[in-house]
Amino acid sequence: MAGGISVHAVDVANGRPALGLRVAIWRVVPDRTLLAEGQLGADGTLEAPVVTGDGVTAGEYEVLFHIGEFFGAGGQTKFLTTVPFRFAIDKVEEHFHLPLKFTPWGYSIFRGA
Repeated sequence: MAGGISVHAVDVANGRPALGLRVAIWRVVPDRTLLAEGQLGADGTLEAPVVTGDGVTAGEYEVLFHIGEFFGAGGQTKFLTTVPFRFAIDKVEEHFHLPLKFTPWGYSIFRGA
């Protein structure tokens, strides 16, 4: 079984997990396939089979974080719309955890432990 892809998003502008942030996880190479899409839970994570490796193969991936919707829904000023994060997976047995810290004006994303 593959290691999986997980995300954890924190709205640092308001000091809380990103409850309700819409996220989509795509495999883009060798074929464009939607692996997961949904809103993050109260802990800022996405519950989906891809987290445990379902559908993960070697290739290129893209995670889309819909930050504009997140801040727009609360009536807040929005600047960023969709934040993409592209990365490659060669070793499918490894887990890829992607923490995102963001505000309406900027973000930081990286491969976590």
